[in-house]
Amino acid sequence: MEKLASSRVAVFGIGGVGGYTAEALARSGVGSIDLIDNDTISITNINRQIYALTSTLGKYKVDAAKDRILDINPDIKIRTHKLFFTHDTEFDFSCYDYVVDAIDTVSGKIAIVEKAKAAGVPVISCMGAGNKMNPQMFEVEDIYKTSVCPLARVIRQELKKRSIKSLKVVYSKESPIKPGRSTESVPGKNIIPGSNAFTPPVAGLITAGEVIKDLIQK
Repeated sequence: MEKLASSRVAVFGIGGVGGYTAEALARSGVGSIDLIDNDTISITNINRQIYALTSTLGKYKVDAAKDRILDINPDIKIRTHKLFFTHDTEFDFSCYDYVVDAIDTVSGKIAIVEKAKAAGVPVISCMGAGNKMNPQMFEVEDIYKTSVCPLARVIRQELKKRSIKSLKVVYSKESPIKPGRSTESVPGKNIIPGSNAFTPPVAGLITAGEVIKDLIQK
């Protein structure tokens, strides 16, 4: 508990996966958490995001998360960063004991991994949970041992180009389903990925468990 209390963790992406990760870290006794996300809560988040409530609609996700986490542990140090992370974002990774990547964009995920690795900080990356229905299919594995997951394949290829030889990831071997197209869909536009109340949270809690285990064993 002393190790956890003295640890500082960055969580990039406070959505369906990262929100549950941040809360589990707080409830496990991590003493300092940085929350990084520039998005606000919308009604479409309510089905799967822990900080999405009718009372928090329109609030920044990091602010809603901060309020709830401080209600869990008033002594925890919470820093919020309302920003969209890219490779050009100036950010000091060296101050963290662990970094969690729970964002959606491929370029952002690659940038987080690159910068964390360069700073010598452990990092775990969450692969796609959209269009998946079976929470029992998640596994923890090195990126180079993953299969099936389309996002993991892209990340794996990009990391290989950058000579990054390992990355712990949480991913699912479940083949994503294809959402049906409604009569209101616009021809030629991408179909919006579907999600549910139980798959992203499981990925987030598995991620938090890995972070806690690794922090204790350091």
